[in-house]
Amino acid sequence: MSFTAFVWICDVGFRRSIETTVNAASRSNLETVQRLVASTEPRGAPAIASELRDLADLWANGAVFEVADAAGHWLYRPDPFLHENPALPSASGRDAEFYTTNLDFNQYRVALARVQAGEKVFEIHAAVPTEPFDQALDRFRLIEKEILPLLVLVASLLGYWLSGKSLAPVDRIIRSAEQIGVESLSQRLEVPEPRDELRRLTETLNAMLGRIEASFRRITQFTADASHDLRTPVAVMRTTAEIALRRPRTAPEYRAALARILQTSVETSDLLESLLTLARADAGAAGLEMHPLDLNLHLRKAQEQGAVLAADKSLGFTLRTPETPVWIRADAIAIHRLLLILIDNAVKYTPPGGLCEIALTQNQDHAHIAVKDTGIGIPEGELDSIFERFRRADRARSRETPGAGLGLAIARWIAQMHGGAITAESKVGCGSVFHVRLPTAESA
Repeated sequence: MSFTAFVWICDVGFRRSIETTVNAASRSNLETVQRLVASTEPRGAPAIASELRDLADLWANGAVFEVADAAGHWLYRPDPFLHENPALPSASGRDAEFYTTNLDFNQYRVALARVQAGEKVFEIHAAVPTEPFDQALDRFRLIEKEILPLLVLVASLLGYWLSGKSLAPVDRIIRSAEQIGVESLSQRLEVPEPRDELRRLTETLNAMLGRIEASFRRITQFTADASHDLRTPVAVMRTTAEIALRRPRTAPEYRAALARILQTSVETSDLLESLLTLARADAGAAGLEMHPLDLNLHLRKAQEQGAVLAADKSLGFTLRTPETPVWIRADAIAIHRLLLILIDNAVKYTPPGGLCEIALTQNQDHAHIAVKDTGIGIPEGELDSIFERFRRADRARSRETPGAGLGLAIARWIAQMHGGAITAESKVGCGSVFHVRLPTAESA
């Protein structure tokens, strides 16, 4: 299709070029006759006719002309103009006009004009045969017909070669992608050297593979950790029941076994609830109902529950809040859970006689919650990972502390869902401070 259009454009261009050339030749002949008439006019009509006959004898290549005075009397008119078909019109002005006609059965391109010579007006017709130009056009079209199949063949072969060369990197990308599976997510596609769209596509795919690999690792680790943390309490309950049933026991011994099973089942239920919350968060199905609420009031409610936990360990527990309400748009249940997670962690990792403190402040567009304790602290190298799932700082010192390491992961998710953030600072042996920033109702 493209070659057909190319040939058509070439043909049209060549015809336009020939037409321009023929018009220029006939115009040039007309101007030559015009100059001759102008120079001879003072000598009268007979002299003009004589000079025109002499000029006609000098012209070659079949070019002819005719000249008439203002009254239409021909001063010079050769035989070919006696057989015009179709007949030429009279010139309408001094600007040259061009017509195509047959003179003595041969096609001519004629330039017509009315010219002023002295005080007289003459009409000049200058004709140039078109046959040589038509022959040139026919030869050009013949060459087009002969060379077009060859051009199509060459272009097809060249296109096939170029497409194969240009698609070779794509083929390598496809082969590399086919080799990447679950066991080889660390493999990456070969990046082409040229800095073009294909390189950008490859780099984008490699970045996507990196994200998939990271997500897959998190899911695998999450599954393994969840299986481990669920297997342990199930084993404890089974072992306790089996030991209790091996021989008859007293009522207090049965109650102690049942109490141990109940405590383990409660912990397992909490773990399952946390897993379900995170699973819903990952699936985007944990819908939160955002409403304006007073964070000051919710902190007081959480402090009341935290005071009960702190009393069991003889901990000091204080709360500092502004005197005015601090309004945020939040889900009340989720915010309450976030506060209880931080308070529970502070109490859990603070030895008896220590201190837990909660402070609430507000700036222009954010509310800031700080939960501080004087507990065992967190090593600096683990501060970045404590918000990951199933991660517990210093496992050796937290074995006696119940929990699965999901609380801070849930707390971070809740903060992020409210457009906020949670961070931690700590020093081993000196305690920790958890900071929560939440947008106020006006900024939200």
